[in-house]
Amino acid sequence: MATPKDFGFYGKGEGPDESRYAPIKAAAGQERFREDLARVVDLIVAGRRDDAAAAVRREEPTEAPTLPQLALTDLSGRPVSREDLAGRPVLVEFWATWCPPCRTTLGWLGELKRRHGGRLAVLAIALESDEADVRRVAGQTGAPLRWAMGGAKVARAFGDVAAMPTLLLFDADGRQRASFLGAPPSLHAEVGAALEPLLR
Repeated sequence: MATPKDFGFYGKGEGPDESRYAPIKAAAGQERFREDLARVVDLIVAGRRDDAAAAVRREEPTEAPTLPQLALTDLSGRPVSREDLAGRPVLVEFWATWCPPCRTTLGWLGELKRRHGGRLAVLAIALESDEADVRRVAGQTGAPLRWAMGGAKVARAFGDVAAMPTLLLFDADGRQRASFLGAPPSLHAEVGAALEPLLR
């Protein structure tokens, strides 16, 4: 799903390196945009609309083997660092206000956090979203998560997050144990199975 920020439009505090095709001035981003656009237009003209939705080439995301150093401030103004999260399992949710499945996942993560309390850290990092909208969603869900704003640099630090929602699980030593893309019906069971041994 494309958003305006994919095409070089940025929110407050974002720079020209913060979207999939940006910086548009750079040859690699510009060429990727041209190729993706031409492929989609050709499929639509040929009457293959269903194929067009899946035609945008995605680079395989790399994975962050360990929880990266963070330079974030949560929505309450407190710094978020790797050291703050150390010593317990950590779930990091990448989400966006324009992503309907993300809201369901955030509510469920809130329940998970309430159930496990201080034994589990949950960090919800909003991408491609305006802070006012992020604050509104955080207030509506009432989930006791660490809410923070992110951008492309943060996404790259976690292994180039390319889909939303993306949920990453790290153990108490900061090693990545699992990653979950999207919000399939099996998500809760899969995360629960991966998380359970880390909480013992």
